[in-house]
Amino acid sequence: MLAWLSDVFWDERLWFPKGLGWKDLKDRDDRVYAKPADLWVVLPMALGLMVVRQIFERTVGMRLAALLGVKATKRHRATPNPALEAFYSKTTKYPTQSSVESLCTQTGYTQQQVQRWFRRRRNQDRPNLLKKFQEASWRFTFYLLLFVGGLAALIDKPWLYNLDEMWKGFPVLTLLPSQYWYYVIELSFYASLLFSVASDVKRKDFKEQIVHHVATILLISFSWCVNYIRAGTLIMLLHDSADYLLESAKMFNYAGWRNTCNNIFILFAAVFIITRLVIFPFRIMYCTVVYPLTIYPAFFGYYFFNGLMITLQCLHIFWAVLIIRMAVRFLTSNEKVEDARSDKEETDDSEEEEEMKNGGVKKNGPVQNGHVTHNHNNSHHKTE
Repeated sequence: MLAWLSDVFWDERLWFPKGLGWKDLKDRDDRVYAKPADLWVVLPMALGLMVVRQIFERTVGMRLAALLGVKATKRHRATPNPALEAFYSKTTKYPTQSSVESLCTQTGYTQQQVQRWFRRRRNQDRPNLLKKFQEASWRFTFYLLLFVGGLAALIDKPWLYNLDEMWKGFPVLTLLPSQYWYYVIELSFYASLLFSVASDVKRKDFKEQIVHHVATILLISFSWCVNYIRAGTLIMLLHDSADYLLESAKMFNYAGWRNTCNNIFILFAAVFIITRLVIFPFRIMYCTVVYPLTIYPAFFGYYFFNGLMITLQCLHIFWAVLIIRMAVRFLTSNEKVEDARSDKEETDDSEEEEEMKNGGVKKNGPVQNGHVTHNHNNSHHKTE
């Protein structure tokens, strides 16, 4: 059964145009070609990157944080209370007014004490500012290294300037050492992000991030297996060109460098829109969707590869909308860059308590940040 499944999966009719197959990618005449078996090295490298990341965040990340004045957020911890903890864990983190009144009866707390307990308990689950900075510093460093490395690997290649060169000689395209390492390191990095996503800072687009990581890993892996190496390197370079700018904007945001953060974010938004909404769909996708059909008839791999490309483009549009909204908001109001993907730290002071006593709580929604809202996703957010 396993042998049959293997034969079906690696069927040349799925992976190559008619008349081409795995025999065309056998090493010969001192020419080396990409092979699916080469990708097994990605798993140990991804695990190794996760270890390196932990060391980096605890050393370099901590020193950068200290240099920029980023400190761990000081929070009041919620007093242990079994009844409130059970409600928080099993029912909801945002109790309605009627639930608050019921919990007051069970615990003997006042409404203000119950509301304060839930605010503090929610804050405990939110990632610390220092952790956010450490994550951003790691991603910034690695994205920047990937971009510089990818640019160095492609700067002298003709397909960087003439996209028609992507398919010249396909599928017999010799694998260069620089292409091998660019692929392996990039794929290992995205695999490490997927493995660590459960422990990373949670954002509102968590599901979209999962889809993006999976689609990226499949796209890179598939392009490697069928020797779409030239197209793959261009796609990776295009994506790496903006990501390090976003992470650097986050770092300065956490450090409180408002103007620097805003300026970098504007630069990031411009690069993102140009690369993801102009170059990617109208240049790169044109050369993967339209141009190949002038060389060979469509096959399953053609549809699969471009299906992943379309998935990425849909995610680009989704994120572009968020980016444009944030850019317009602070450009028109001169406010700090805000990210609609992450939760804001909730306040816990005497003024808010006084506001609650003066009727700040209504009965038609959950209590959040000292105010009532019908949906906790409507809370204010800061740049992650």
